[in-house]
Amino acid sequence: RQAMLYLPPERPNPKDPRFAQLAIPIIEGVLHATGGRAFVLFTSYAVMREVAATLAPRLPFPYRIQGESPKTQILDWFRSEQHPVLFATASFWEGVDVIGKTLSCVIIDRIPFPPPDDPIIAARSQMLEAQGVGAFDSLMVPAAITRLKQGLGRLIRSRSDKGLMCVLDGRLETMAYGRRILASLPPAKRVHSLAEVTDFLANVGADL
Repeated sequence: RQAMLYLPPERPNPKDPRFAQLAIPIIEGVLHATGGRAFVLFTSYAVMREVAATLAPRLPFPYRIQGESPKTQILDWFRSEQHPVLFATASFWEGVDVIGKTLSCVIIDRIPFPPPDDPIIAARSQMLEAQGVGAFDSLMVPAAITRLKQGLGRLIRSRSDKGLMCVLDGRLETMAYGRRILASLPPAKRVHSLAEVTDFLANVGADL
């Protein structure tokens, strides 16, 4: 009841070379619906920079981009603002506490699979494949589920927190592994309409 999961009807695919540009109007619409108060999290610095360079200057909300200041300073700034927007990457997935209405929205650009070229991931993948076990289903998908739960954990930090999580990656609904990931997430209401997002935010209280 405290959270809503918004899955954009455009269902952009991160493998599309136009993904960053396709994501911009979706992110912009969500931020206007929530009044800022958002982490916009990316799995790629390149995509973060491309989206932020285009979108951030035209937002009516104060914003910061990861890398402009140390992490602790950015978090202090975020907690002190009324409608902040932070464009960031993996280091803001965990170990971050922003309790209350200051953080009411977490936008995630794509399913956060671990990088296959990571030495540990590569070694585990090789071990699993040698045992006749598919590394994607047994390693990559569970890791993505854990990471998405951590992302949702940025949003709901107390019994009184309320807010919206948005995952742009259309593969959550178009691919079998995506539907498996969705089924593993906490049972927040899932919607495809920004109008439903607006209604949800109105219903949970004007002070959100």
